[in-house]
Amino acid sequence: MAERDAFTAGVRPGGLTSSTEIRLLLCYLVQHSGPVTQRQLETALTDAQLVNYFEIGSCLDDIRRQGLVERTGDEYAITPKGRRVARELTHDLPLSVRERAVAAVVKAQLWTRKQAEYSAVISERADGHCTVRCMINRLDERLFCLELGMPDRLTAERRAQYESFKMQAAASELARRFKGRIQDEVYEAMRS
Repeated sequence: MAERDAFTAGVRPGGLTSSTEIRLLLCYLVQHSGPVTQRQLETALTDAQLVNYFEIGSCLDDIRRQGLVERTGDEYAITPKGRRVARELTHDLPLSVRERAVAAVVKAQLWTRKQAEYSAVISERADGHCTVRCMINRLDERLFCLELGMPDRLTAERRAQYESFKMQAAASELARRFKGRIQDEVYEAMRS
């Protein structure tokens, strides 16, 4: 493998410094994390300080051109060729890097899912008053909706942030109280 041919700004010691290693890691992650977006990979690998931000996009484009992954919409999926490469060459990557990377990608995927479940939308009326609509969604179903009237946009923005926080806290508390007795993937995802 080529040594130190990748940008390393923001990469901690033990992170990947070779473009070849980065391409292998990306194949491994796409294979083991299921469909994953570039943003989730970027968030995960830069937060874990395993790979430089600019290298992720470049190497992801490389493995897509090589036919190791395919892109459908925003998500990347492994191809049979990519699966074979990941299986045969993954052991060239340190186990600690693989484990940290998978954990970071799973965390990024959960965060994306949680963001889709909780939302607060502000609508402004002609007189300057605002309505904050706070919602908890599950797939295409609305589980809860709360509308609050606010005197101005600044107050509405603050209230939207606060209500979103409260809904996340309430969902976490429900998950804690039921201690796994509810067999529901939304509650399980909220617990972590």
